[in-house]
Amino acid sequence: MVRDMRARTILDKPRFCTFPHNIYAGRQDFAATLHHYNNSNPMTDRYAIVGHPVAHSKSPQIHALFARETHQDMSYERLLAPVDGFHGAMEAFRRSGAKGGNVTLPFKLEAFTYANDLTERARLAGAVNTLRFDGDRILGDNTDGIGLCADLAKNQQVVLTGARILILGAGGAARGVVGPLLAARPAQLAITNRTHSRAEEVADAFAAMSESTVTPLTLAELPTQRFDLIINATSASLAKDLPPVPVSCFDDGALAYDMMYGVGQTPFMLLAATAGARTADGLGMLVEQAAEAFHVWRGVRPSTGPVIAHLREQLRQA
Repeated sequence: MVRDMRARTILDKPRFCTFPHNIYAGRQDFAATLHHYNNSNPMTDRYAIVGHPVAHSKSPQIHALFARETHQDMSYERLLAPVDGFHGAMEAFRRSGAKGGNVTLPFKLEAFTYANDLTERARLAGAVNTLRFDGDRILGDNTDGIGLCADLAKNQQVVLTGARILILGAGGAARGVVGPLLAARPAQLAITNRTHSRAEEVADAFAAMSESTVTPLTLAELPTQRFDLIINATSASLAKDLPPVPVSCFDDGALAYDMMYGVGQTPFMLLAATAGARTADGLGMLVEQAAEAFHVWRGVRPSTGPVIAHLREQLRQA
């Protein structure tokens, strides 16, 4: 149900809540503890981003902007869960009356097992980044892939149908986007990883999904291949390292897309630029996947362009 929040200011300052480890060990009342931290109107629908760490998350700011635009009566918090306490933290939040939440590292695989109902895209991804609570039903969804495709199509003007696409990495980030990319009917979707068997596992998992197939490539095979779109789904950029991709893989007019985002270009983006490729980071994907989660919860689709521009300006001024 959509509620008018034009007179509300609760989302002006998204809250940051942390919980001591012993709370999740069962030594305190979950609901009482959550009530202590939550000072919002009890009629306000509550959501949160759960992770470890979580202080850096831009999700509260993003969803605050979405809620203002669409007049939703909701709050959005940061919840820091212990590394070994996701299920307890999430269940405490749910039982306190929360309506749902987002899940970030390192809990996406645990969220997959926590949910008792899964969307098809979450099942294929093998990971969950969005939870919706409807009574005893805990719906697990994965909006990463649809967020990536939306950013590519709307903001980067990439035509995925008929494109030759390479994904670098075969972990959860890669697996989460394969399904929506296949649904766009590319001419080729290849995946490579330092450990080739992991790329083969991803290819096998999606083998029966569509007419398009996922082709696992060894690193040795890459120099003979050329692509229109190369997506860095590895964590190399976090350490300012290069993923294993030869510059010859970038075809004329190709786009190099790094799922990481920050100030300036990543080593992967800088390498691609030397080949004349266009470059983009993952800020747009972050906002677009958040918009899809917002739609899962609220049934309305917020505008994403102004939010991306706002966050980009913040990064420039940082």
